[in-house]
Amino acid sequence: MNYTTQMDAAKKGIITKEMEVVAEKEHIDVNALRQLIAEGKVVIPANKNHKSLSAEGVGQGLRTKINVNLGISKDCCNLDGELEKVRTAIEMKAEAIMDLSNYGKTEHLRKKIVDMSTAMLGTVPMYDAIGFYDKDLKDITVDEFFRVVEKHGEDGVDFVTIHAGLNKETARIVKNNPRLTNIVSRGGSLLFAWMELNHAENPFYEHYDRLLDICEKYDITISLGDACRPGSINDATDPAQIKELITLGELTKRAWERNVQVMIEGPGHMPLNEIKANMLLEKKLCHGAPFYVLGPLVTDVAPGYDHITSAIGGAIAAASGADFLCYVTPAEHLRLPTLEDMKEGIIAARIAAHAGDIAKGIKGATDWDNAMSKARADLDWEKMFKLSIDEEKARRYRKESSPENEDSCTMCGKMCSMRTMKKILNNEDLNI
Repeated sequence: MNYTTQMDAAKKGIITKEMEVVAEKEHIDVNALRQLIAEGKVVIPANKNHKSLSAEGVGQGLRTKINVNLGISKDCCNLDGELEKVRTAIEMKAEAIMDLSNYGKTEHLRKKIVDMSTAMLGTVPMYDAIGFYDKDLKDITVDEFFRVVEKHGEDGVDFVTIHAGLNKETARIVKNNPRLTNIVSRGGSLLFAWMELNHAENPFYEHYDRLLDICEKYDITISLGDACRPGSINDATDPAQIKELITLGELTKRAWERNVQVMIEGPGHMPLNEIKANMLLEKKLCHGAPFYVLGPLVTDVAPGYDHITSAIGGAIAAASGADFLCYVTPAEHLRLPTLEDMKEGIIAARIAAHAGDIAKGIKGATDWDNAMSKARADLDWEKMFKLSIDEEKARRYRKESSPENEDSCTMCGKMCSMRTMKKILNNEDLNI
């Protein structure tokens, strides 16, 4: 039986090879997974042209996934450096990579990533349009916008962020409800500017069926972008954000009618006490579609440490229903991240995702923690290193401060509680 997309196959009762891979990774029944995909509650972003992909599922009942942003800019145009980030991100178990290149002819880098990446690849075609055509934003035509989306599909991109919910009505609400930080989404701000300059409707909203045609053709998952995500805690959960979310819910249903898979993007900067409610709002207004969040960053005052502000919010978001976390690095708001910045961002996001999985009871999530706790009780340092989320750092820290007794560390020495309990319970000489 033929099918066009993973959702089309799921509705027809077909088990695809990608579903089998995801079911094995998640230790769940493949038919249960197929049903969730048919309902739109799980997506498997898997472009037909991405041959190196190791499929991942995003959504209800699955492990929280993380995404790594990278890409070149006019000020930092090092292709080899970005490809090294891709290799490192995959080694560090990131499930997704977004190429956010916004300078020059980006096709070469994008194709390189598709060829080498087992992780799913996302892009924001809006970023590419200006460099692709080498013309002013105002002068880019509707046809040209869609030609870029088609090109990304041809190249093998698995999911595209499209800010289709920023229509004229949402733009009116933005203007009538002033924010501290206006529209902070780069793609959203460019679309807003294009609409204002041309006195026109958002082409991705007005011609949404044309977008669905492209996504159905290549099985691209639409990541419905949050142009109005809050860029400060002051702007969180405001009229523009909620209006856009309602529109995204409507667009989700239209995509599902065409068997196009959908994720919803979310905040942004947000106080701790608003995160849980926002996760509930998204799931309600967008009919259970997977939720992909940037952070949320829970304070605005920590440049240089925003991987931490993001991890705090990300853990709460994941515990409250978010399915996919976009990492944030220490360089957020400051500069293009280095390789080391990326590593710190990945670790922080993975910690947040795993903490969320424990809280929402994902099958097998606590097995890793229990194994680590057992190794600590046994003072099995080698096993502790191997179970560490960052093995290299754990080994380096211990090596940098060697204890007198190998079964302890330099924090407690012979007064180590694990050492004391192990020896007492085994009737061994304590010798403190």
